[in-house]
Amino acid sequence: MEDKREQGTVVVTKNEGITTIEFFHPSHNSLPSKLLAKLANAIKEAGRDVATKVIILKSRGERTFCAGASFDELVAIENLEAGKEFFSGFANVINACRKCPKFIIGRIQGKAVGGGVGIASAVDYCFATAFSSVKLSELAIGIGPFVVGPAVERKLGTSAFSQMSINATDWYTAEWAKEQGLFASVSKDIAEMDEEIQKLAETLAKSNPEAMRLLKGVFWKGTNNWDELLAERAAMSGQLVLSDFTVKAIQRFKQK
Repeated sequence: MEDKREQGTVVVTKNEGITTIEFFHPSHNSLPSKLLAKLANAIKEAGRDVATKVIILKSRGERTFCAGASFDELVAIENLEAGKEFFSGFANVINACRKCPKFIIGRIQGKAVGGGVGIASAVDYCFATAFSSVKLSELAIGIGPFVVGPAVERKLGTSAFSQMSINATDWYTAEWAKEQGLFASVSKDIAEMDEEIQKLAETLAKSNPEAMRLLKGVFWKGTNNWDELLAERAAMSGQLVLSDFTVKAIQRFKQK
C-alpha cells in the first residue's frame, strides 16, 4: 500500500497570463510535507514567471478545500527537530504567498481547517461558496494555530482570530468568514464562484503588472520578519506536539 505521505499532486496550468495552481490529496486535501514543498515551489515559480500576470490557487474536489496538515505525519513526530520541520510546511506556503509579486486569487470551494485557513488568509483575494466553513482545530489536540496565526490575524483581526483559536471545535460559516474579511465573495455554488473568479482573473491579467506588484507590497507592509516569526512559531508547535497532553489527545483522536 502506498504511503499516504507520498500521495497527492500539485498541477500547474497556464492560459493567457493566468496561472492556476491546483493541489490534491485523497485524505480530504490534507497536505503532507512533500506536497506542501511542491505547493510552495509552484507559487515561487509562478511569481518568477514573466508570462504569469495573476495566480489562481485552488484544490481539487467539491466540499473540502483543505483539511490542514497530514495527520499521518503529525502522529509520527518523535523529536523537536522533526516537529519544527513538520510545522514549517505551511509556514513556507504562507511565506511563498506573501513574497510572490503577483496577486493570488484563492478559490475556497469547501471546508478549510487549520492550515487550510492559513492558506485562505495568505492569498490576496479570496472567493468561497456557501459550503466553505472554517475552523482552527489545533487547540483541540493540545497545540495551537501558531504558524497560521499571523496570516489569519492579519486578515480577520485579533478578535475573530482569538474566537476561532479558543473555540476550536466549532465550525464558522462562510458568511461569518466573509463578515470578518476572510472571503471577498460567497457564492451559492462552485459554478457561480468560478464565473466570478474567471472574470476577476481576466481583468487582472490585463492590468499593469508593476502597479499590482507595488500594491502587493503595500498590502503586506510590516511582514518582512515573517520568515523568522513563522520559524519560531513552528518550533513552538513542534515542542507542544511532543507533550504528554498532546500525545494522549492524538491517541484519543486516532481511536475515533
